[in-house]
Amino acid sequence: MSTASDLGFQVRPGGRLRGRLRVPGDKSISHRAVMLGAIADGVTRISGFLEGADNLATLGAFRAMGVPIEGPEVGRVRIAGVGLRGLRAPRSDLDLGNSGTSMRLLAGLLAGQRFATTLVGDPSLSKRPMRRVTEPLERMGARIETTDPGTAPLQIAPVAGLRPISYAPPVASAQVKSCLLLAGLYAKGETCVTEPTLTRDHTERMLAAFGHPVRRAGSRICITGGGRLSACRLDIPGDISSAAFFLVGASIAPGSDLTLEHVGVNPTRIGVLNILHAMGADIRLTNPRNAGGEPVADVRVRSAPLQGIVIPRDQVPLAIDEFPALFIAAACARGETLLTGAEELRVKESDRIRVMAEGLAALGVAVEPRADGIRIRGGGYGGGRVDSGGDHRVAMAFAIAALRAGAPIKVRDCAHVNTSFPGFAALAAGVGLGIEERRA
Repeated sequence: MSTASDLGFQVRPGGRLRGRLRVPGDKSISHRAVMLGAIADGVTRISGFLEGADNLATLGAFRAMGVPIEGPEVGRVRIAGVGLRGLRAPRSDLDLGNSGTSMRLLAGLLAGQRFATTLVGDPSLSKRPMRRVTEPLERMGARIETTDPGTAPLQIAPVAGLRPISYAPPVASAQVKSCLLLAGLYAKGETCVTEPTLTRDHTERMLAAFGHPVRRAGSRICITGGGRLSACRLDIPGDISSAAFFLVGASIAPGSDLTLEHVGVNPTRIGVLNILHAMGADIRLTNPRNAGGEPVADVRVRSAPLQGIVIPRDQVPLAIDEFPALFIAAACARGETLLTGAEELRVKESDRIRVMAEGLAALGVAVEPRADGIRIRGGGYGGGRVDSGGDHRVAMAFAIAALRAGAPIKVRDCAHVNTSFPGFAALAAGVGLGIEERRA
């Protein structure tokens, strides 16, 4: 009998990407829209919601805590918010599947509740580090138990309230920052997070959209507890992390000319654009506008010769989810590309440095994985079989790699692509990628 892990991609070599497409809604923003809509007063209406497995796990968690939610239906969701103190104890553990964002942000939101919850996940999520959020939450007065290695399940005990703290995370992380800002909603006083490096600011923008002020002074972000959130309408931009595969694909495939519509271009998320520009990519933004507090634009990308670079360390947090795609760009570039300061890639859905290095080597690319990054010598590669390690972004990256491969590429274990990009294969095929989904 076949299982979900038997799903794979078989991709023909060569081709080009042409036309127009709209990638699914931003996963990070979709998570936050549900979370804040659930604890707001009034009805929040969302369009462009990403109907991937990770976001559906967040929806399911709030349904289990008594929040009336309609949808999703064609990206539309209606949430009847229950207010800051209106959540109810779930009848069972909250299963968050493969979603690290759900678990880390919910840990903050639930740390100050007056009822107990237990957060669980699939085997992959259950290996990911959680002390980076549980330790600062405990300083705020939360009572959270993890496994001995500091992983899920997270058992969160009820508390009467939380204490505000000022915290400087040792590693730049939007998830840690967001977790503590959400916990700060339930603290008596001002909670502040000082970032070592700028990270994505979707939580701050969305809190403002729901009418709750957030104060920023340089790298310090502060929130005062005890306020309220007011429901609003949200139009979620296309996810730049999903767009990244097409940005790279159209850059590396000769003759490509592709326009991606309504893409989120938040300044804290455009590391992938900055890095590709530095490599010589031909990418232009048109029709800039605003959607629910987030900047969006149409993005046109045409094929161009790429040059290997030393990736600036200040761009790493701004492109942390896009590196699997960027590694493919590096493999097609002239010369060497060097990435450092990216230890965080070791603890994503897979160890992305190791899994990408193994896959690139299997295709014939010269790679040198390092503890905090990788060196890639570009210049082309052949085909072969690669294993995604069950990581959705790795699977899509190697599918796009076939545009410049010398032979077909077979990618194993691709079921998790639906966590962030349902319909990826069909959408990619529609603009020119020779991709087929197959079961072993």
